[in-house]
Amino acid sequence: MDVRIGAILAGIAAAGLGTAPAAAQQAGATRTELQALSYPDPGHRAATYLVTVPPQGTIPRHTHPGVEMGYLVAGEGILSVQGQPDRAVKAGDSWAIPAGTPHALKTGDGQTRAVVTFVTEAGKPLASPAPE
Repeated sequence: MDVRIGAILAGIAAAGLGTAPAAAQQAGATRTELQALSYPDPGHRAATYLVTVPPQGTIPRHTHPGVEMGYLVAGEGILSVQGQPDRAVKAGDSWAIPAGTPHALKTGDGQTRAVVTFVTEAGKPLASPAPE
């Protein structure tokens, strides 16, 4: 699998979920922090989340101030990463999205869940909206 492809499910990817920006909240997605620590130094933060997106949900186009790596536990969707063709993802697929790369997710008919790890610059918002 091409690990350059990613996202957030919330981003997955991700867009902000749970305690993150309003764009992801509108999608009905949630992000539950599972663990976090300062890594690789005090200027960065590594955190792992369980991201849940409802059926036919959308995580709008967004970016992160660091890398996103994820694994789709359940569900399916279309992952859009700038500069790459859209990619169908299903349970068992994984991805990695470089820092600052805009991406989005549109989920299928069932609930979608992913475990997503971010390594980002400390003190910056986890996700920021990205223009189309």
